[in-house]
Amino acid sequence: MMGIRYLKAAPTTYVIHYQGGRVKREGAGLSFLYWGPTSTLVSIPLASMDVPFVFNEMTSDFQAVTLQGQLTYRVVDPHRLASLLDYTIGPDGAYRSDDPGVLRERLIHAAQLLAREVTQSLKLREVLTSSEKLAARVLPALRAERAVTLMGVDVLQLTILSLKPTPEMGKALEAEAREDLHRNADEAIYARRNAAVEQERKIKESELQTEVAVEEKRRQIRETQMAAEIAVEDQRAALVERRVQNERKEADIRAYALEGILNQVRTVDWRTLMTIGSGGIDPKAMIALAFQNLAENAQKIGELNVTPDLLKSLLGSKDR
Repeated sequence: MMGIRYLKAAPTTYVIHYQGGRVKREGAGLSFLYWGPTSTLVSIPLASMDVPFVFNEMTSDFQAVTLQGQLTYRVVDPHRLASLLDYTIGPDGAYRSDDPGVLRERLIHAAQLLAREVTQSLKLREVLTSSEKLAARVLPALRAERAVTLMGVDVLQLTILSLKPTPEMGKALEAEAREDLHRNADEAIYARRNAAVEQERKIKESELQTEVAVEEKRRQIRETQMAAEIAVEDQRAALVERRVQNERKEADIRAYALEGILNQVRTVDWRTLMTIGSGGIDPKAMIALAFQNLAENAQKIGELNVTPDLLKSLLGSKDR
């Protein structure tokens, strides 16, 4: 029959069958025959949907920034959504109105308003480095947004894929970041050089301390040697002093003994001493004594002749 039609919905599609202004059947994944002239079919997808977006916003320091990402949602209350938007399909399964696209636009607008509040509270640098922070602040607010809850939609995820400034500002930031990197590299080089110099200084100090310690040890050794030499010299001086004292005592003893002998011979006539000292009566000594007596008593002698023959005989008699 020309008025009887057949509908087979996917498991992720919720179908509401109106007939005569009343709901005849509804549910996900239904398959049924219906009378076309008096029936109205509403088809609401229940599967999660990804909606890409691109926002051009302004930061707190009046710099333009482009936010690109996507949000994921799903319908959790198809009756509420069907009461607000027209999801009616025709015999060919196509929607009869543009309301299914309106849902995406409303979600994007709500997300943009919430993202604008966040970006306007941050500076450009903070925005460019806060994609996760931005998504974490916008997603809970978007889920609690009245325009979203009234439509029976649950926002599953919000992802910020990129954050870009204007090309001119991007080049300026790149140049500034590049200079910072160069400056950091220079500081790292200087720090490495300073570290090398510091290490060299520590090595020099260690070497100097070692040399000082060695010189100190050498000085202690020299002092010890000098102390030993002084002790030896002190002992040697004491020994010499002792030897001198002993020799002085021996000299005193010899002088005392000699003094005793001299005291004994002081009263003896020198002639007797000469006789004793010569070991007996020496003719020559006797002749010398005789001539000395003659000399001493010359005034008493009138005339004395001493011929050479007599002297020769006196002096040479022993030789013969």
